[in-house]
Parts: sequence; C-alpha cells; structure tokens
Amino acid sequence: MENYIDLHMHSKYSDDGEFTPEELVNQCKEAGVKIMAIADHNSVKAIDDEIKYCKEQGITCIPAIEIDCVFNGVNLHVLGYGMDYKNEKIIELEDNVLRQELAASAKKLELTNAMGFDLVEDDMNALSDTGVWTGEAFGEALLEKDEYKDHELLKPYREGGDRSDNPYVNFYWDFYAQGKPCYTEIIFPSLEEVIDMIYENGGVSVLAHPGNNLKGKYELFDDMAMLGLDGVEAFSSYHDEAAINYFYDKGKEYNMLITCGSDYHGKTKPSISLKDSKCSIDQKEIEYQLKAYGLIE
Repeated sequence: MENYIDLHMHSKYSDDGEFTPEELVNQCKEAGVKIMAIADHNSVKAIDDEIKYCKEQGITCIPAIEIDCVFNGVNLHVLGYGMDYKNEKIIELEDNVLRQELAASAKKLELTNAMGFDLVEDDMNALSDTGVWTGEAFGEALLEKDEYKDHELLKPYREGGDRSDNPYVNFYWDFYAQGKPCYTEIIFPSLEEVIDMIYENGGVSVLAHPGNNLKGKYELFDDMAMLGLDGVEAFSSYHDEAAINYFYDKGKEYNMLITCGSDYHGKTKPSISLKDSKCSIDQKEIEYQLKAYGLIE
C-alpha cells in the first residue's frame, strides 16, 4: 500500500524540533508525502511558511498545532487541525506556555545538576534559540560532554545501550516526563478547554499518540470520547500492534476521524522518519475521512 500521508511532524518552532518549515516541506516532497501537517508544540508560527512552500511543491497541507493539556491528572497532547490559527486565543495560549517554560528551564537545570552533573546556562543556551531548555536538550548536552563519557547514568543512551534508539527523547521520558525526578510542572489547560477552543475556532480535535500518554490507563479514552473529541491518532511511530488495534477499533466504535502521524522531529528522535506512522490500512481511507471533515478538498 502506498504511504503518502503524515499528519504529525515538528519544525524548529517546537522546542525539540530541528528543521525550518521549508526544509520539512522539501523533505516531504522527497519522501513522497502528498498530504502533510506541521503540528508544533503549542505554536502556530510555522503555518504561514508551510502553506507557502506546500503550494510551490504541490503538496496538500493542513494547518495544525499540538496542544498540551490535562485530563484526570494525566498529561495529554491534542492535535488541532484546520483551525483559525490566527485567533487571539491561540496566540495567548502560545505566549502563556512559553512564559512558563522559560521559568521552568532554570528549575530543570537545578534538578539535572542534583543528579550529579555540572551543567551551566551557556551549555543549554547553545542548544536553544528561545531560552527554553527541554529534557531532550539536557540529554544532548550531557551526552556531548567528554567528562561524562563513562557516567553510569548515561550509558543506556550511548551507542549499544538499551535506550540508544532515540537517546535524547528517551532521556526526556526517563527523567523529565510527568512523575520523573526532573519533572517541572507547567499549568496546561484541561482537555475539555482544548476541545472547546479547537471547535470554536473551526477545527478538528484529535488525540495524539494515545498509546504513549495513556499507558496503563486506556480506559480513560472512553471518557475523553464523551467530551466531544473528534479523532484519534491510532497510527503512530510509538504504537505497537496492540495499541494500533485498540485505538483503531475505538475510533471506529465512536465514529471518529482516525489519523496517522510519525511525530518526526529530526535529531531528537533519530529513529523516526517521515511517514513512519506504522499505518496498516489503505491511506485512501484516511484521505476520505479528511475530506469528510472538511480538512482537505
């Protein structure tokens, strides 16, 4: 089956993204992607350039954003497709999250050094254009320092280690994610608020990589569906076959839009390539749904 749709990728406007919108569009062209969406974390800065370059390359693009939110104490990511992305509420969301992340970065540095390291602000600013220091950036900074080449804590992330497939993002998941030792809380909106915001701005809400965020709590998905969630990203680079089947079946049960996305970032997730969504169905089925939801013509 031809694989030509990727509705989840990140540009440099995500704190953990690498490429400009133009570079992403060119990569999609080369990879044979015909329908794409740059969905940056809590940011819509890439969309105008994405639209421009997609027109030049003959690629269909859907304006998108990936919004952090919370449901029953669980941190989630919701993809908003086809919204009025210039609405002031979306811009306010972006500004609010950025302010909090800047403040949290100093705390992350303190917590990281408490694990036995000695990073300084200059180490982190060398890896950030915005002053926001992500867990992935801390992993990159530590793994590049010669003085830590034999550090026991870092060995799993080095070549041959059991966390070396995506060393930077795995470092994030192991130390900076919710419940981990370097976690710093950001006050995100509730899932209900995000669904309403997307709907009020003419968009479609889709739960991103639920198999990743709902580990051990799949039953919460039924409650989320009742809130008016429009879709589910059943096909994701993070999902194993069991997760794919579970969320595909749930999407069908609730008559939802079922999407596919690689979550391609570049260097922070080197094992993930464009189109790497593990999509196992004919993508014409997804294209048909996108048309039914008015996201493409």
